[in-house]
Amino acid sequence: MMKFKSVLLLLFVNLVMLTSCKKEDPVIPNEEEVITNVNYTLTPDGGGIPVVLSFQDLDGDGGMLPTITGGNLTTNTSYKGVLELFNEQATPIENVNPEILAEAEDHQFFFQTSVSGLTVAYDDQDANNNPLGLKTTLTTTDAGSGTITITLRHEPNKSASGVAGGDISNAGGETDIEVSFAIDVQ
Repeated sequence: MMKFKSVLLLLFVNLVMLTSCKKEDPVIPNEEEVITNVNYTLTPDGGGIPVVLSFQDLDGDGGMLPTITGGNLTTNTSYKGVLELFNEQATPIENVNPEILAEAEDHQFFFQTSVSGLTVAYDDQDANNNPLGLKTTLTTTDAGSGTITITLRHEPNKSASGVAGGDISNAGGETDIEVSFAIDVQ
C-alpha cells in the first residue's frame, strides 16, 4: 500500500510540474501598417465638387518616386475630409482603414500646414475620446499656397501635451506614413 501511495504521489508531483511549466503564449507585436496609397477627399459643406488629394507609391520607400496630386480649395469654405488608405502590395488590395479603426487607440493622424488661414479639426475619436483623424473638417479663410502634411503615427502618446489638439511635436511613436500635398487656396 505504501508503494502505491508513493507512485500516486510521484504522478501527482509530475502532473503539477508539467502544468506549471507550460510555455506562455507568444507576444505578437502590433506591427506598423503597409500603406501604398492615401486619398484625402475634401467635400465642400453644402455640396459641390470634392477635391481629392492623392498619394501612390506602389514599390514603397526607395525605388520609383511616388505620384502625389495636390488640389485647389476655395477661400472661406469648410470641407468634410475623409482619409482612405490602401496597401496595393497585398493581393487582393487591402483597405487599411478597418485595421486603423480596430487599433484606434494606437493611431493618430496629424495635419500640419504652411497655408495661412487653413485649419483642420478632428471629427472622430478612439474609444478613449482621443482624436483619430480619419474624418476631419478642413476650413479655409484666406487665399494662399503651400502644403498640408498628413502624418499617421503608430502608438503615439495621446496624453502628451498638445497631442489631442493635433500637435505632433510631443506625440512620439513611429511614423506609418507621412505625405505632403500642394494646396492652392483661391
